[in-house]
Amino acid sequence: MTASAAFFDLDRTLISGTSALPIGVEAWRQGLAGNKEVMSWFTSALTFMILGDKGESSDETRTAFLSRIEGAPADALDSLGAAVLPRLVSQVRPESKKLLKMHKEAGRATFIVSASPSVVVEPLAASLGMTGGLGTRGRVVDGHYTGELDGPFMYGPGKATTVEKLAAEHGYDLERSYAYSDSVSDLPMMELVGHPVAVNPDGALNDIAHERGWPVVIFARKTKRAVVLTSLGAAGATLSITSYFLGRRHGRSSTLVEVASRSLRKG
Repeated sequence: MTASAAFFDLDRTLISGTSALPIGVEAWRQGLAGNKEVMSWFTSALTFMILGDKGESSDETRTAFLSRIEGAPADALDSLGAAVLPRLVSQVRPESKKLLKMHKEAGRATFIVSASPSVVVEPLAASLGMTGGLGTRGRVVDGHYTGELDGPFMYGPGKATTVEKLAAEHGYDLERSYAYSDSVSDLPMMELVGHPVAVNPDGALNDIAHERGWPVVIFARKTKRAVVLTSLGAAGATLSITSYFLGRRHGRSSTLVEVASRSLRKG
């Protein structure tokens, strides 16, 4: 059987909140960013947490970060990634962990796909037992960052290009694969796979998901529940995800959990 995979956006999808906050704090501690820059990043991060991804601020934040680390030793960024790892692990949604477990049990590869720096994304993926992490990579020459990108900016079309290349290299059947995101900016990646799932979506992605019959999953950390809203065309996915989360968290019969697992394994 041809292999398949599950691709997870990071901010507001795999984790609650945004990775920009802990990254910004650590960058400031290590002298990679000044007070003004950190405050600007925090403003963008808070806007993102409340309103979702608006595109321009994310691009500006990553560009500013890359330009700031120009000339920095590569091991300084490795240190930053290690420092923020515990905070990010603590932000991983319980529901996300359940999904990762289900996909692993179904034999799928699992990847984080994020605009965040690869020195943050890769260790996080490894700590969660995932197949890999695909993040924005800075170019390193003679052990120092040049301030340029090494590969595509992992945002919008850049994510889709990277996922498509990865699938070709490893033989993943994208039609049988899954993609999870909260943002319409990830539409190019979501359109590549046969099973796109909108997680706590922004308004634009929510509208598209309902128009196309994609599952819309609302993770509510406080109530420890996952609510799935979808059109009639995605009833199978609704049953599988709703059955798993509500069945496990509220003590319903194991039959519902088994139905969820079987449905995911079919993909």
